Formats: sequence, C-alpha cells, structure tokens
Amino acid sequence: MNTQDTIISYAKKTIAEEARAIAHLEELIDEEFSNAVESILHSKGRVIITGIGKSAIIASKIVATMNSTGTPAVFMHAADAIHGDLGNILEDDVVICISKSGNTPEIKVLVPLIKSFKNTLIGITSNKKSFLGTEADYVLHAFVEKEACPNNLAPTTSTTAQLVMGDAVAVCLLYLQGFSSRDFAKYHPGGALGKKLYLRVSDITSRNEKPEVSPSSNINEVIVEMTEKRLGATAVTENGTIVGIITDGDLRRMLTTNTSSFEGLTAKDIMSPNPKRINNEAMAVDALEQLEGNSITQLLAEENGKYAGFIHIHDLMREGIL
Repeated sequence: MNTQDTIISYAKKTIAEEARAIAHLEELIDEEFSNAVESILHSKGRVIITGIGKSAIIASKIVATMNSTGTPAVFMHAADAIHGDLGNILEDDVVICISKSGNTPEIKVLVPLIKSFKNTLIGITSNKKSFLGTEADYVLHAFVEKEACPNNLAPTTSTTAQLVMGDAVAVCLLYLQGFSSRDFAKYHPGGALGKKLYLRVSDITSRNEKPEVSPSSNINEVIVEMTEKRLGATAVTENGTIVGIITDGDLRRMLTTNTSSFEGLTAKDIMSPNPKRINNEAMAVDALEQLEGNSITQLLAEENGKYAGFIHIHDLMREGIL
C-alpha cells in the first residue's frame, strides 16, 4: 500500500470509528439528560463549564455555542478553579464538569468544592461509575469504547463525544427558550453570517444614489441622470410609482436600432416595463436570491408602492453576503 492509500485508509477509519461512537450516544440520552437540561433552563444564573486538558478545550467551545444561542455561559479551567477562579461561580449558577475518566486529580479536588457551594453539578463523562459520575447531580453519559488513536491514548473519539453531548444540551435549550434567527442575529452582528440575518434592502438603498426619470424625459435627460448617479441604470417613475427601468443595455440597444436620429425619443420608448422589484424592508439575502434567480445585476426597491431606490449585486458583494 502506497503512502496516499495509507493516508486515505486511516482517515476513513478514524471517521468511521468516531461516527459509530457518536451514533451510540443517541441510546444514552435519557431522563437524566432531560432533567439536566431543565435544571439549566430554570436556573436564574449562568452555566459554568469546566474541564482539564483536552476536555477544557471542549468546554470552551461549548461555552461559545451556548453564548451564541441565548444561554449565558462562562469557561473556567479546572486547574485555575482550585487556585482562585472558583470566585467565578455565583449562587444560582449551574456547573458542568467535563472529564472522560471522571477521576483526574483536579476533578477530585474541584467537585467537592463545587458541591459545598450548593450549586447544581452536571457531569459529562465516559465513566458513570467514576468519582465525577457518582458525585454529580446529573450525569450526561458520553461513553466511548475506544479512542480513534491506534494506541487508544490520544483524546479523539472521547472529545468528539463530549462536544456532541454539549451541542445536544445547547440545541435543546435553544428550542425550549424559543431562540429565533432574529435573536441569533443580535449575537452575531459581524461578518457575513450576521448580515444575512439582519441586513435589509433599505440599509443598502439608503446609501445608494436614486436615479429617476419620468416616462416623458428625453434621451439626453436619461443619459445625464444615469451618468451622474453612476448606477448603470435609472428607474422610470410616474407619480412616484415604478413603471419601468432603463439600463446601459437598453441604451446600447437604442443605438443599434435607431441609426438615424434620437430626437423625439423618450424614456418610455426605450425602457423595459414592469421591471423586477423588491420591498425595501425585505432582507438583503432575499434580494440576492431574486437577483441570482433572474440572472440580473440590479433590483428596484419600493416602499408602500413607491420607488425607494436601487440595490445592485455589487452592493451585496461589498457586504460579504455573496
């Protein structure tokens, strides 16, 4: 077997072993899991998540997931906890402690201290009979038969199982709290993801020029308006209502079909009637869908039936949505 085949073989084996372990977790979700989630749901405090080694890294990621989905959470490293960081734990907080074995020295020191504070303690461990498993108020059984590591030593499958169990808790809380996409946007205002959830067409049209001519405007007026507003198009409106659009393409077609004189031509003669349009309060991502679906580069926006402005595909590219 050559090197490439060996790499592919080990990669597939690792994925298959971890997938089997994760699939088995479904059988371990029981009433105790439900009770643990409810204890967090009804708590007036935060979720403090702690662990040691690789489990600490998983704890930090679960904290990030909870914070972004409406459950206030704080990471506390187990080693730091017994050297002063226990002050992070407030009276109404629920503590989640993560440990594969449930028997590490730091966990054995930390768990009794947490229990002395009378905080609810949830353990995520592969061993329900461990110190953590027997001392926790609720145990989320993240059992794995073996690590994907061929020596069964490096935390691989076990940390994946811990992460999945944490995700299951976070998603259950999300559903129970009625956490919506609008709520999600509040916590993710930056980047393309946030913009897809909160950016509206009006946020873009309000920053753009608003080229506009009437059906009776002559060709010179049309060209001047398009040139000054620099959007490559203009709306044709009557009493504020959109009746058509004129694009650079319409001007080029006019040049090829009218080889003699343009005198007497008006916007109405060359415009495209009934152009594609979108509500000014629609989401910008909906504008992108309409642009792509119709293979066009700009949309006219309207508000209460009146012309409100332009949104161009380049606007969406600048915002990082495309």
